[in-house]
Amino acid sequence: MWLVRHGESAGNVARDAAEAQGLPVIDLEHRDVDVPLSPLGERQSLAVGRWFAARPEDERPTVVLSSPYLRAMQTTEAIVAGGRLGGAEFVWDVDERLREKEFGALDRLTHAGVAARFPLEAQRRAEVGKFYYRPPGGESWCDVILRLRSLLDTVQLQYRGERVLIVAHQVTVLCMRYLLEHMREAQILAIDREKDVANCSITAYEFTRDAGGRGQLTLRAYNYVTPVEDAGEPVTKEPDSQGNPR
Repeated sequence: MWLVRHGESAGNVARDAAEAQGLPVIDLEHRDVDVPLSPLGERQSLAVGRWFAARPEDERPTVVLSSPYLRAMQTTEAIVAGGRLGGAEFVWDVDERLREKEFGALDRLTHAGVAARFPLEAQRRAEVGKFYYRPPGGESWCDVILRLRSLLDTVQLQYRGERVLIVAHQVTVLCMRYLLEHMREAQILAIDREKDVANCSITAYEFTRDAGGRGQLTLRAYNYVTPVEDAGEPVTKEPDSQGNPR
């Protein structure tokens, strides 16, 4: 199984600019679901596709699942095309359970914007912590994890024995690690603090068996950006365009 965060988006660029200028609101003309890749994000996505194409055919994905958000679908399209993925048995599907974490009332606000417009929410988030905090009308990390538990059940039932590529978002990658590696809150937040999930980075798992013969997915790579670097493209790690980072 591979987990890939989408390529750099127009929202990533807009958020970075707003934070740098101390603005309260991120300037975007689209709703978040419709934010496209930036030109750099398109090139990053093609680079990952070429990386898959260079692998032996029996080491390429046979199933691809994508978030319905435009930036994730555009990333998926580039990877499928560049990776020469296909064939009669190939599955490519969009699953809403892979969507970005929803920020509700805090959508498109920078740190400064949240502090200015929703000071009580900023205080509550600090008290509750990012793992359990749910913004008004939005989701906590736990909410995302709940829908991803359902997704993993579907993968296990429908795609057992397949090589599965999932293209989604930063929080999705982290929450999938939490589930697949049976982590606790402190463990996944420590990983989150260490570094952002880079755009078009690859997180890879391999099916193994433990001493008792039980099967499990074992982490083989996290935040792997060599395909993007080898293509000569910049590695970007901006948070997504909504609310507080992640």
